[in-house]
Amino acid sequence: MNTTDVLNKEFFAQDFEEKQPYAEMLDRYKSIARNYAQMENAIAVLSDLRNNSGYIFYGGFSKMLKTDNSGKCDRLSTIWEEDLFRLIHPDDLAGKHLQELCFFHFIKRQPKRKRTEYYLTSRLRMLDKSNNFIPALHRMFYIPNPSNNALWLALCLYSPLPLDLPAQCLIINSVNGQMRELTRQDKTKILSVREKQVLSLINKGLTSKDIAEMLCISRNTVNRHRQEILSKLQAKNSIEACRTAKDLNLI
Repeated sequence: MNTTDVLNKEFFAQDFEEKQPYAEMLDRYKSIARNYAQMENAIAVLSDLRNNSGYIFYGGFSKMLKTDNSGKCDRLSTIWEEDLFRLIHPDDLAGKHLQELCFFHFIKRQPKRKRTEYYLTSRLRMLDKSNNFIPALHRMFYIPNPSNNALWLALCLYSPLPLDLPAQCLIINSVNGQMRELTRQDKTKILSVREKQVLSLINKGLTSKDIAEMLCISRNTVNRHRQEILSKLQAKNSIEACRTAKDLNLI
């Protein structure tokens, strides 16, 4: 299982209330994405995590890339902008997905009233018309459901990189301008220290009884950790959880 599989499972496992006026709100955010594409010449991708669909609006930056779709708008059948992914350097694409997973967990940890204050920004290399990789700026915003904790929409913006960033990837508070680097520590926060200990021992073939004795905790506590691990990694069983954790370099 790769990072996008984990993201898919986490996105789609959220509880979306059916009574919300989603169509009306979606039209509003589609207009916002379209305006970003027009005013910033960015490529704006609006992903609907509730319906596994999306919309891509091509601004002037598209003229610089291998595929020129400037001024066009496409409906996507998934939340992923695969045509753009093919233009991103493979190393950067793998890092991008992991950054988005970490940012998802970061936003979920924030108080609901503060979730719209943060966005993710990072450097990418994208393929231009001459088959050269040029520097690009990627920004990402998660848009929550107005009535519960679900993160409903994701807005991604691709544009030229006007100035070099002080780090490869930053979480920025758009209210006060504070920046924090997305580090390896953020990536490992997907699981708690104890959960990583338990999963590492599971990976070595130890039973819940063995783990409880080794960590001096009860078997019930071990089992709670097991369930929390499966939930966070959206895994069906311990084998799948171990495989996913290895892919994400968590163990």
